[in-house]
Amino acid sequence: MLIDMFLQMQGRFDELDSELTKANDNTQKILEQLVLAKKARFGRSSEKMSDHTPGQLAFMEVEGEFVLFNEAEVHYDPDLKEPEDLVPVRKPKQKGKREEDMKDIPAERKEHYLTEEELTEIFGENGWKRLPDMVTKKYEFHQAKITVCEHHVGVYASKKDDRIVRAPHPKWLLPSSPVSASVASAVINGKYVNSVTFYRLEREFERYGLSITRANMANWMIRISEEYLSIYYEYLHKKFYGYHVIQADETPFLVNKDGRPANSKSYMWVYRTGYLYEHPIILYQYQKTRNTSHPREFLKDFSGICRTDGYQVYHSLEKEREDLRISGCFIHMRRRFNDALALIPKQAQKGTAAYLAMKQIQAIYREEGKLKDMPSEERLMQRQAVIKPLVDAFFAYIKESSSKPGLSSKLKEAISYAINQERYLRVFLEDGDVPMDNNASERSIRSFCIGKKNFVMIDTIHGAQSSAVIYSLVETAKANDLKPYEFFVHLLTELPKLTDMTSSEAEPYLEKLLPWSPELPAHIRKPVKSK
Repeated sequence: MLIDMFLQMQGRFDELDSELTKANDNTQKILEQLVLAKKARFGRSSEKMSDHTPGQLAFMEVEGEFVLFNEAEVHYDPDLKEPEDLVPVRKPKQKGKREEDMKDIPAERKEHYLTEEELTEIFGENGWKRLPDMVTKKYEFHQAKITVCEHHVGVYASKKDDRIVRAPHPKWLLPSSPVSASVASAVINGKYVNSVTFYRLEREFERYGLSITRANMANWMIRISEEYLSIYYEYLHKKFYGYHVIQADETPFLVNKDGRPANSKSYMWVYRTGYLYEHPIILYQYQKTRNTSHPREFLKDFSGICRTDGYQVYHSLEKEREDLRISGCFIHMRRRFNDALALIPKQAQKGTAAYLAMKQIQAIYREEGKLKDMPSEERLMQRQAVIKPLVDAFFAYIKESSSKPGLSSKLKEAISYAINQERYLRVFLEDGDVPMDNNASERSIRSFCIGKKNFVMIDTIHGAQSSAVIYSLVETAKANDLKPYEFFVHLLTELPKLTDMTSSEAEPYLEKLLPWSPELPAHIRKPVKSK
């Protein structure tokens, strides 16, 4: 009986020990989440590490073999100065920068001279001579000016029959509305470029004596988007399929009246051409959900490589198609190691597995940054020669580290994620046009994320769809170095002309309106500043 009691107690002790271990693990995870939450709220958002730690870890021993970890990168220190250079030298002020900044801005000359009488009074008769003018340049800001453009169109009738002829006149944007291309562009610039809500725009127009309500602006944006801008959007979508590397991302938001319970999440998807291409296209798409059917439909005619984060939807899509490859994002992987490193006190970070993994990722990024301006073929050769050994060493190191005791749960999670994503993370090594990360997509969707913080939610599905179209054109214009307001004035002046064209006539006309078209007026483009 005593033996049975002892065995029962031993079994209970084992259960308690297992429960205690689980409780300790859960407590540790809660503490880690607390540290990361405090860092997210009060700490710096930057994930940047110090650039160099000379002399540390030139080789790593992995399974009995030494793997080179870029010895030159380890010992290289750009801040190391020769003895004669130790005296600090003030960086000389750049000359001519102000002139360069002002050269493309229209100038108005204002003259300030003394009269002959005043000069004679000061210097005496013929006692002065003229020196070169002192020229001082100042920026001038002119507040917006509101006018009413009254179009008088001649109307003529025949005395012999019922014929009526009107004189040639511009195609009105919305015939029954007072909105013009310039007013619509001002609304687009305020709402979709500068993230100003319709309520604030209404108050701003009111100060100029314009009675334009929020309802007016919302109605204009939806109608203009559906009648004109969507045609341009679809043409960009068609052009989008001509690129073989794209990037994708998505963000949640709320649509008030979409037929679902309150607070149901909707999603704004963003697709953009690879940021290494010269003529970028950025397209938003509104969807109620985040399932595979949406990218499947949007990318049905695309063939090539899609750079994304680790979302499983894209991996499922890759399994369905032979002409689509998914490429993973180094930044999403890096953030996990950064979170693991943030849990360690700063003075104790050096030499830890999380620290060494981050330093290796940093070395990979540093080498990739040197290839940005190279042609695709040369970039691929350099990636194979320089970056691939660094990537091989990184994965060898984390696989070897994964079996070490004492790793935090966050570091285990980071290592597991990196190993599971390895196949996708290596794709950029096989194509010079594939970027290392998905940062360009995140930057492209940032304007919408800033906007949604201001307007909180979109009221209707029509509003969400029109927002997707307008944001697409805004971000594409910005990515191609166009001035959004001027671009939309031109676009909304020209697009109404399509109503009189056949589809065969419309396509070459749309070609002339593309953001990189040489047919665009010069004033739409941002001035190119010399470096």
